[in-house]
Amino acid sequence: MSVDEDREYSDYVSAALDRLRRTAFLLCGDVHRADDIVQATLIAVYARWSKVRAAGNVDGYVHRILMRRYIDEQRKGWARVLLTWPATERAAKPGRDLEDADAIAQALKSLSRGQRAVLVLRFFCDKSVEETAAILGCSTGTVKSQTARGLAAMRNLLNGQWTAAGTRSA
Repeated sequence: MSVDEDREYSDYVSAALDRLRRTAFLLCGDVHRADDIVQATLIAVYARWSKVRAAGNVDGYVHRILMRRYIDEQRKGWARVLLTWPATERAAKPGRDLEDADAIAQALKSLSRGQRAVLVLRFFCDKSVEETAAILGCSTGTVKSQTARGLAAMRNLLNGQWTAAGTRSA
C-alpha cells in the first residue's frame, strides 16, 4: 500500500472508529466482543483498502464487512478462555438515561440476529432501507419486514416500562 493509501485509511479509521464500535456494541452487547469485531473488520478493510476506497459507498462497504464479522463471530463454537480477571469497573450512577439505555440494550439482545442488525443499521447508524439491504446482502422487502417485526418485538418487550408521556415508569 502506498503512503497516500495508508494516510487515507488512517483518516477513515480515525473518523469512523467510534461509529463502528458503537454499531458493534449494539449488535453484540459486550464492549470487549465489539472491540474484537471492529478489529477484525479494520484488518479486513486494510487488506482490501484499494478495493474499498474504489467503492462508491465506503461506509456501506465497511458496515457490510462489520456485519459479516459479527455473524462469523456468532457462529464460533469454540470456548472462550479467560486469560485475566476482569478489572473492576466503577458503575455509573443510575439515572433515567442509563436505565433507558440498559432496557433498550436488553431488548435488542433478545431480538433475532437479523432483526437486531436491521434495527441497529436503520436507527442507530441512520442507514436507509436501500443502504441496509446492500450492507446485509438482502432485499429491501426483507429489510422492511425485519424492521417492522423488530420494532413490534421491541414495543412488546418494553411495554409497560414507559408511560404514555414517554417517561420511564418506576
